[in-house]
Amino acid sequence: MTTNPGLRAEEQRAEDQRLTPAGRRAVFAAVLGTVIEWYDYALYGAAAGLVIAPLFFSDAVSSAAAMMAFATFAVGFVARPLGGVIVGHIGDKYGRRPAMMLTIILMGVATVGVGLLPTSAAIGAAAPLLLVILRLLQGFGAGAELAGAMTLVAEFAPPKRRGFYTSLVLSTPPAGIALATFAFFAVSSLGTEALLGWAWRIPFLVSAVLFLLALYIRNRLEETPEYSRAIEKAAAERTKARLPLRDVLARDWRQVLIGFFSITGHNAMNYILAVYALSLMTSPLVGLAKSDALLAVTLGSLVSVALTPVGGRLSDRFGAAKVLLFGSVMGAALAYPIFGLLSAGSFALAFTAIALGYGLVIPATSGAQGAFLTNLFPPQRRLSGIGVARETNGAVVAGLSPLIAAALVNAADGSTHLAAGYLLACCLLSAIAVLLSLRVPANH
Repeated sequence: MTTNPGLRAEEQRAEDQRLTPAGRRAVFAAVLGTVIEWYDYALYGAAAGLVIAPLFFSDAVSSAAAMMAFATFAVGFVARPLGGVIVGHIGDKYGRRPAMMLTIILMGVATVGVGLLPTSAAIGAAAPLLLVILRLLQGFGAGAELAGAMTLVAEFAPPKRRGFYTSLVLSTPPAGIALATFAFFAVSSLGTEALLGWAWRIPFLVSAVLFLLALYIRNRLEETPEYSRAIEKAAAERTKARLPLRDVLARDWRQVLIGFFSITGHNAMNYILAVYALSLMTSPLVGLAKSDALLAVTLGSLVSVALTPVGGRLSDRFGAAKVLLFGSVMGAALAYPIFGLLSAGSFALAFTAIALGYGLVIPATSGAQGAFLTNLFPPQRRLSGIGVARETNGAVVAGLSPLIAAALVNAADGSTHLAAGYLLACCLLSAIAVLLSLRVPANH
């Protein structure tokens, strides 16, 4: 009996595209951790738009209190680059597993801590101070979470499926956003008095269950084969161990800059839709009910959960750079229409705006981002490189975008044209960075 060589080759190719059991555990651990990270940030973002101002800045006038609430949201991103550098160093020098354990512990302590925090009515000025400290801790812990999750999955994934498997991780931020906004939608239905009295704490405290589950799963992770091979090779060649960050800045600075600017449009779009949109839609100028605004963000963000893996598959087929470029250009084209729809005062139009961003832009930028960024850096410096690029952008763009959008709308006397222009500019910067990446080869 003869064996068909073509059939055997086809079976081998199929086998090469499958994840190992350790790889499947890594994907699940990465997905769960990313859901938690974005639940954490979207939860605080929703709180910043709805309850932080009256609870922690009650002595300020309403407009100033809203600005200070968004400032505390931005504070969390200040610590992210430092967390990205330190946790990235741990991940590159000691392994992916200890780095991923550290991030989940820090995020869990900080998020539950916010839910237990007394308000300014109870302890005065100490309340916003403690809030800022917990936000810094949250940011530090989250500093390498998504970078670590992408790296972990990319190094377990078959090379020709890297885009798809990393897109599974990157499809989950909208799931975390939807979960957080739904949680606030549920507690807001209890009424304003209950929401400001005690109900706002529930979504923060419930997150403890998710953190414990993630901690259990990550404790069972194995080291990635690609990282292990790189470390073994360095040991065999007796390569001198250095600070990974120093090597990244010395040898990969072009890739860091490209990585930074390539996700500028993605971060601006994502955080404007997830955080600032709630404040805009519920403002007196627009007048949408809190429950309708929360529901619009919840339903609209779920569109991206389903479509981001499609973006990942397309990046495997056509190239991550092309898909990321498409998403950035679409973001620029939709910037003004999205703000116009958000300002219309209609639930249907608000949902359409969120769905456009999360249905056309974010699936492309998220689906391609994992493969694009991980391919920029070699394994021994990958977590540090991605951490520096992503989290510096997070501090400058993601964390400040809701605050910048709010300031630009205030400066324009309620008009959104300046804020839309800011979003358009961010997306164009990403498109330019992706085009430049085609001329700067990965430093492998």
